[in-house]
Amino acid sequence: MSDDDFTPRLGGQRGKDGKTVVRYGGRIAVAARLAGTRTGLRSRRFDGSRIGRGASIGRLLTSRDRLAGFRARRAVVKASLIRLAGKGGQAARAHMRYIQRDGVTREGLPGELYGPETDRADGKEFLQRAAGDRHQFRFIVSAEDGAEYPDLKPYVRRLMAQVEQDLGTKLDWVAVDHFNTEHPHTHIVLRGVDDRGENLIIAREYISHGLRERASELVTLDLGPRTDQEIEARLRHDVDQERLTAIDRRLLRRMDADRTVSAADNDPFQQAVAAGRLRKLKAMELAEDLGGGRYRLAEGLEATLRQMGERGDIIRLMQRELTAHRLDRAGVEQVVETELREPLVGRLIQRGFSDEHRDRHYLLVDGIDGRVHYVDIGRGDATPTVPENATVRLDPRALGVTEADRTVDAVARANGGRYSIDFHLRHDASASQAFATAHVRRLEAMRRAGAGPERQADGSWTIPENHLDRAEAFARRQQRDRPVALTILSSRAVSELVDIEAPSWLDRELASGAPGAARNAGFGREVRSALAARRQWLIEQQLGDGDGQSFRLRANALEKLRQRELESASGRISGQLGKRFEPTRIGERVEGIISRRVDLESGPHALIERSRDFTLVPWRDVLERNIGKAASGIMRADGISWQLERGRAGPAIS
Repeated sequence: MSDDDFTPRLGGQRGKDGKTVVRYGGRIAVAARLAGTRTGLRSRRFDGSRIGRGASIGRLLTSRDRLAGFRARRAVVKASLIRLAGKGGQAARAHMRYIQRDGVTREGLPGELYGPETDRADGKEFLQRAAGDRHQFRFIVSAEDGAEYPDLKPYVRRLMAQVEQDLGTKLDWVAVDHFNTEHPHTHIVLRGVDDRGENLIIAREYISHGLRERASELVTLDLGPRTDQEIEARLRHDVDQERLTAIDRRLLRRMDADRTVSAADNDPFQQAVAAGRLRKLKAMELAEDLGGGRYRLAEGLEATLRQMGERGDIIRLMQRELTAHRLDRAGVEQVVETELREPLVGRLIQRGFSDEHRDRHYLLVDGIDGRVHYVDIGRGDATPTVPENATVRLDPRALGVTEADRTVDAVARANGGRYSIDFHLRHDASASQAFATAHVRRLEAMRRAGAGPERQADGSWTIPENHLDRAEAFARRQQRDRPVALTILSSRAVSELVDIEAPSWLDRELASGAPGAARNAGFGREVRSALAARRQWLIEQQLGDGDGQSFRLRANALEKLRQRELESASGRISGQLGKRFEPTRIGERVEGIISRRVDLESGPHALIERSRDFTLVPWRDVLERNIGKAASGIMRADGISWQLERGRAGPAIS
């Protein structure tokens, strides 16, 4: 028989009696599983991570990454897939504006988009090309030694060219380099289509491991492998760090089922740094000394060290910003509020990104309690823009199933799973039209978030049986995205409020009779001085009475100040418009065009313009998207219930 005629057959081996003993393939599988217990390789269940382009190269790079050792220069790659259906297109435009914002270049200038072949890409044109895409990918690439690159563009272009080769398709992408953080990084936006216009599906294994390994090997090629001196210096530095380090990861890999590990190592240097790190972990109460050079690592060690590292980064950020803003807060406590538990009043020092990838923001607040606070405020689009040095109040949100949710559920259960304003009014004879309409707004918010209720053509709603469970899940999502409620108390410096002809938050503090929340430290000391000066000014204006430490505002003092402010503001606006001001009183009907928002110290107002005159009424956020439209309503003590026209406004209503 020639070699070419040989065909191997992996059938079953037969015993002497001719019966099959075991299939050959099964013996291989058993041997592989047994070998896995010694080599660390484990069989894995199907989890979808290998579906899509780049699956095989992702597996290869993952296995190579395990063998790479310490010499490769590290890179971090964060990735997310964004659906463009619904509000996704609006979010894509907002993200494009964000990555090109001011102050991200080395010179503090706005970021500039670039692409594979151009240094100046057109973001609007890119979004137009992507208008019909189902999704897009967003990446943040940060090389550990990226600061050594004079220009990141060549590095990013080579990385994306390698990704194209790995995925077997041309890619349509734009990027922006940011130098406004400790580690320079690049935001990359990639269209979710391949070179044939089909949906681009990238294997999760490639996104999780392949991209990072490609970014790492390129920076290693550019800057050279890390030398022994660099590696040893880094490990010595890591021994005393209160964060997750490479030494900790190695200890975690080596620990046994009882979480015990020793520093023993064939390499004397590695043994020395491991022993030093274990002593540090013991001092931090994250490891228990069992004697004989063995330690038991604490449960949740990795998560605890990650949290400690993040907190350390935040404290350094706070100190850096306080120095940059020339605020002497030596000895002032610095508080990291990842979850606000009580109201906070203070001056805004800075707003920034706690997580650029997920668009989560933080506020740095100089509190009247004499402390400096770092507060996570959730998604950036959930909190309005606030000017620096404005005085703000932050209140924790306690979101959950509301009474409105329970009422909607009760009405729907009594009406075959349907809800409408008519059903509501029949269910509760004491309810008003406005009260029922508030329930519809809640349903509309849940519908837009995909939380269950469906609106029918006749204006009624189909309410699922598990409506309350969905309402609770909706509230949890809101809590995560909007953990705090922010109120701007004043955009002016507190010293400018001493003699202002308008009601201010200082007056409300004085009226409360308990302005003692301001401590005699930090911003609290400035507020205490301003309160004392404002109290004296109010007495001189015959708006308050006091002697020594006692003080009280006179009746209608705040209303008199509000009228003074309105008169001053209306005079300025009257000169601009060439129209007279007509004040609106409780019970009167308001009609006209919503012209614009006017920010006053007493709060924001809407400028309602008519053919011959104008008026100012309290602002509501719903008016923002209706500027330029005709509106009408009745002025009440608690505001106006507006009726808005659907189309763009025509002639002004007299």
